[in-house]
Amino acid sequence: MFDLKRWSCFVAFVFWGMLGRTDPAWSATTTARLWNEQLLYSISIDTARPTVHARNLFYLSAAMYDAWAAYDATASQYVYQEKVLAGGDATAARNEAISYAAYGVLMHRFVTGPAGIGPGRNESELAFRTQMQDLGYNPDFTSTIGNSPAALGNRIAQALIAHGMSDGANEAGNYAKPVGQYLPVNDPLTFDNPGTTMNDPNRWQPLHFLGGRIDQFGRPINEATQSNLTPFWGNVTPFAMTAADRSANGVYFDQGPAPQLGGVGDAAFKDGAVAMIRYSSQLDPNDGVMIDISPASRGKSPFGTYTQVGYTVNPATGQPYTPQIVKQADFARVMAEFWADGPHSNAPPGHWNELRNYVTDRMETLGIPKRIGGTGPVVSDLEWDVKGMFALNGGLHDAAIAAWNHKGVYDTSRPISFIRYMGQLGQSSDPSGPSYNPNGLPLVPGLIEVITPETTAPGQRHANLAGNEGKIAVLSWKGAVSGVAPFDDPSEIGGVGWILAEKWMPYQLSSFVTPPFPGLVSGHSTFSRTAAEILTQLTGSPYFPGGMGEYSIPMASGLNFEYGPTTPIDLQWATYFDAADQAAVSRIWGGIHPPQDDIPGRMIGHVIGPEAWNLALSYFAGQVVPEPACLSYVLLMLIFLSRRRIR
Repeated sequence: MFDLKRWSCFVAFVFWGMLGRTDPAWSATTTARLWNEQLLYSISIDTARPTVHARNLFYLSAAMYDAWAAYDATASQYVYQEKVLAGGDATAARNEAISYAAYGVLMHRFVTGPAGIGPGRNESELAFRTQMQDLGYNPDFTSTIGNSPAALGNRIAQALIAHGMSDGANEAGNYAKPVGQYLPVNDPLTFDNPGTTMNDPNRWQPLHFLGGRIDQFGRPINEATQSNLTPFWGNVTPFAMTAADRSANGVYFDQGPAPQLGGVGDAAFKDGAVAMIRYSSQLDPNDGVMIDISPASRGKSPFGTYTQVGYTVNPATGQPYTPQIVKQADFARVMAEFWADGPHSNAPPGHWNELRNYVTDRMETLGIPKRIGGTGPVVSDLEWDVKGMFALNGGLHDAAIAAWNHKGVYDTSRPISFIRYMGQLGQSSDPSGPSYNPNGLPLVPGLIEVITPETTAPGQRHANLAGNEGKIAVLSWKGAVSGVAPFDDPSEIGGVGWILAEKWMPYQLSSFVTPPFPGLVSGHSTFSRTAAEILTQLTGSPYFPGGMGEYSIPMASGLNFEYGPTTPIDLQWATYFDAADQAAVSRIWGGIHPPQDDIPGRMIGHVIGPEAWNLALSYFAGQVVPEPACLSYVLLMLIFLSRRRIR
C-alpha cells in the first residue's frame, strides 16, 4: 500500500522543502523553471538511475536553450539550428516554443518513448499534460509545419529526440548494457545472510535480496539480484569533454585504479575499511558527542581533504557565523539521508538542480541582480534560468559519463562486500595472534576486535556475541529497529553496538543497502564538485547568496531510515564547495563509499565544471559553429518526421 506520509515527508526532505513547495506546478516564475521542476518530480517517482537522469536533465535543458536561442541573434544553438528573428512578442514566443520543446522531450523520455515505461509513467503524463494546459497550450498539437512557436518547439523536441537515439546511451533498449558484457566476476552477496564469498575482493559484487520488503512506492519487492547500471556510460556523447580528455585506458580524466586489497595500495584499502567502520560507530545520537555544524567551524576545506577550517565572518554581512551545536550522530544521519540517492530521490544531478533553483530564489529575495557570471548586463529571469540550466546540466551530464566511465573500467568493490569479506577472514594486524589473515580487518581497540571468551563473559563488551569466539566484532550501526518507515517512536533508533563484522551493513534502508554499480569513483563526489564549480562561475561568487545556504530539518521529520533527528537541525553551507564536500562525505557516513572513491571524484568534477562552463559561454556568445554531426541529427529528424502522421 502506498504510504502517503512516508512519500510526502521524504520528498519535502530532499530539497522540495528547501523551496517551501511540494508541487512543481506552483513553484516557478519562468517556463524553464516550471519544466525543470516537472522533470525533477518525474525523476523522484522513477527508478533510481543517476546517469539516465543526468542525461534527461541535460536534454531538457538543451531543448529549452535551443528554443530560447532561436529568438536571439547572437547565441549559437546546440542541436537544432533555426533562427526566428522577425518582430512580434519574443517573450511570448519563447515561452511557447520552450514549452512545446520541453513537453515533447519529456513525453518521449517518460511516457511514449522506448524508455518511458517507468513506475511513474501515468503520473508523469498527467503532470506534463496538465502543465501544458495550465500554461494555455494544447498538449495535442504535434505539428512541426509552419512558423508558429509551437511548431518550432515541436521541431526542436524531435531534433533532440533524434540526437538522443544515437548518442550511445542505448535509449532504444531502455539503457540496457550489451548482452554478455560487464558481467560480475563475483557471485552475488545475499544481504540477509552473514558473510560473503568473493572471487576477487577488489571487484564489484552484486547484491541479492530475498523477498519480504517494499520498494519506494510501497509495493512488495520480489526476490531479485542487482544488475550493473549503465557500465557502458563512458561511451555516451558528452557535452564538453573531448577525446583529448581520455587516457590511453579510454577513461575521461583518468584517476587510475583504486587501492587493491593484497596488492598495490593494500594499506590504503585497509585504511578505507577502518574509516567506514569508524564513521558507522558515530551514528548513535545517545553517545553524548556534540559538535558545531555552522560555517564558523565547518567548511573551507583545502581541496581534496577532510580538514574543516571554518570561516571567521560571513562576507555578505561582515558578522561572524552563529555556532550551531548539535549531536554529532544527528548531523551525520541527517547528512547521510539528505544527500542520499536511494528511494524517492531525484539523484545528485536533480539535487543540484534544486540547489540552483534555491540560489535563484535567494537572489530574488535579497534583490541580487541576475548577471551571467556575476558581471555584465542584468538578464531576464527566463534567460538566467535557461542559460544556468544549460551550463549546469551540460556539466552534470559529463560528470555522469566520466564517473561511470571509471566504474565501467575499474569495477571496484563496495564496503558492504569488502568489509564483510575481510571481517570473516579475520584480523590482519597481529600475525602471531588469533584469527590472523593478511587480508583481514586491521585491529583497532574499541572499534575492531577479536571476540574472545573473556570479552563474551556476562557483562563484558561482546557478551551479546557469545558463541562467536574467534570471529571479528566491529562497533557499528546495528540497523533499523523495525525496517518500516516512517519512524515516529524515539525507540526506533538502531543505535551503535558490537556486531559481527560479517553482518556489517551501511546506514541505509534494508530495501536499498547499496546502489547497483561499482564504487570508484563516487558519483556524488563527481556530480557535486562539478555543480559547485559551475554555480560559482554562474553567480560570480563561491558563496551562497547572503553568505549562507540553509535547510531546516524539524525534530523527528528528517529521517527515513530510523527515528530522528532528536532535535531540530539546520544544514548550513557558506559556499557551494562546502555543500559539495558535504554531499561527498555523506556517502562515507552512509556506508556507500570509502574515501578512496570520494577524492578522485572531486578531482574529476574540479576539471569538468570549468570545462563545461567555458563551452556554455561559447554558445551564449555565438562562438560555436554547428558541426556536421549536428546537421546529421537534423536529417535524422526529418526522416523521423516523414514517417509520422502530422496532425
